[in-house]
Amino acid sequence: MIRLDQVSKVFNQGRHNEVRAVQDLSLELETNGVTVLKGPSGSGKTSLLAMIGCLSRPTSGRIHLEGRLISNLPERFMTEVRRATFGFIFQRFNLIRGLTVLENVMLPAYPLAPEPRELRDRALALLRQFRLAERAHNQAEWLSGGEAQRTAICRALINSPRILIADEPTANLDSQLSRELLALIGELADQGKGVLISSHDPLVFDHARVSRVVELRDGRLA
Repeated sequence: MIRLDQVSKVFNQGRHNEVRAVQDLSLELETNGVTVLKGPSGSGKTSLLAMIGCLSRPTSGRIHLEGRLISNLPERFMTEVRRATFGFIFQRFNLIRGLTVLENVMLPAYPLAPEPRELRDRALALLRQFRLAERAHNQAEWLSGGEAQRTAICRALINSPRILIADEPTANLDSQLSRELLALIGELADQGKGVLISSHDPLVFDHARVSRVVELRDGRLA
């Protein structure tokens, strides 16, 4: 269970260009199934996901993960929680040009210093699972949209996270690729992964595999 108590996120606090991205939000989210944060651009979805995933801290309020307060941890411990618990699929996938598909998938695991052969075997197993084994040694910039999408999922899974966080994952995909992505996310949920998605795409929040939709507007629950 992820619990948020009166969480706010304010950018440029006290300045003329202050932005209140999330405002006094209290919410409980299950860490299984697929949950979608729905709302228009500027509703606070991305800011909320970043705080849940320990990528940023709330300006005020508290965030608990499985009963543990995580929002006030020192940076080193927040980093450890993030690496051990969350995998991230970014809107533009953020694959690194000049690196191979295999190198991109292995990258998030390097700070944990696994044995090199074990890490390589784990990454190759993921690439086989997502039908990318023949692309392992290709440069990331050579991939099609669907291949880049699956590579991003493999990278998100390399540290065996319990929870996947996907920020607007269909924003740059056509309808067919969006459906393929959602099918893959559904399979991961069947394997026991929790999935949190932000989206304003009806293909996402109306999908049969989605177990809960939370609507946001102006940084608050709609």
